[in-house]
Amino acid sequence: MKKKIAVVGYGGMGSWHVNHALRSDVLELAGIYDIDEEKSKKAEANGIRAYSSLDELIADKEVELVTVAIPNDVHLETVIKCLEGGKHVICEKPVALSSGDLEKMIYTANRAERLFTVHQNRRWDVDYLAIQSLVDSGEIGKPIRIESRIHGSRGIPSDWRGEKSHGGGMILDWGIHLIDQLMLIYKNEEIDTINCEITNITNKEVDDGFYLTITFKSGAVAFAEVGTYNFISLPRFYMKAEKGSALITDWREKCKVAKCKYWHENDVLPVQTAAGLTKTMAPRDSVTLDEYELKIPKSDVHNFYRNFVNAIDGKEAQLITHDQMRLDMKIMEYCFKSAKLHQTIKFEY
Repeated sequence: MKKKIAVVGYGGMGSWHVNHALRSDVLELAGIYDIDEEKSKKAEANGIRAYSSLDELIADKEVELVTVAIPNDVHLETVIKCLEGGKHVICEKPVALSSGDLEKMIYTANRAERLFTVHQNRRWDVDYLAIQSLVDSGEIGKPIRIESRIHGSRGIPSDWRGEKSHGGGMILDWGIHLIDQLMLIYKNEEIDTINCEITNITNKEVDDGFYLTITFKSGAVAFAEVGTYNFISLPRFYMKAEKGSALITDWREKCKVAKCKYWHENDVLPVQTAAGLTKTMAPRDSVTLDEYELKIPKSDVHNFYRNFVNAIDGKEAQLITHDQMRLDMKIMEYCFKSAKLHQTIKFEY
């Protein structure tokens, strides 16, 4: 039996959630609430009920779960009110602006005996899934360094995402996705240090980009970069592992893998470069190297909702746990601290 859902916020992501609910095999859309009357009118014009207030939405006993898709700075009060009103709650990312706010949400959910999670939809991105599957397979050994990048060239959107008071900036916007993905890939690693540099090329109020290096106690490294002023983009993923390398140039492309079969060749021929010869940088051949592409993984982002509904019914554990939310939030806080101090910081769990 489908569960009735209401969406708070009918903007970009709110509309995304509504459209998924309308086509869902596990959800039935009850309606939306938005403080903007024009957005409410737009919803009604699309045949969707628009609640007159958040209180009216919460009072609707048929609504079992609520998705909160509003600016970051008002997540806390809205999530808590919905949880206290007896609703299971999904919050858009970043779930909160601080670890303290997140703990208040978790405490309220536990006290109300309601499920609470964050919408980490990028766990279903096919580029991430390809890298994750390669690591899990052990095909080219343990990763030594994974670089994850998102590049654009249009700056921050001219809305609340560019304003500090609303929790704007790229660490909180795209950074949370890259951090969450990398923490899942390196799930068995313990963080040692964090170093983060932010950029303010197109926006002086919040970060419009950043460079994040996470070093693990094993010596492995995770690197994340978001840029909004890049007119030539660097690859989406690059992985250096014990037995080879992997590359995804763009999320629409297949993962290219190069697996080292033999470390040494008997006779490496020097390569003529512009200024001389080199054996160190001589290319490998098919005798010592296997090169191939992985199939693009199949993915259905609506499995997020299927899992949450099953978790409500006690059939599955929720995929995105409170502890994962805590770790992601703490890493983002360390990013801001490192950038402010201009130094590498020892990470404490």
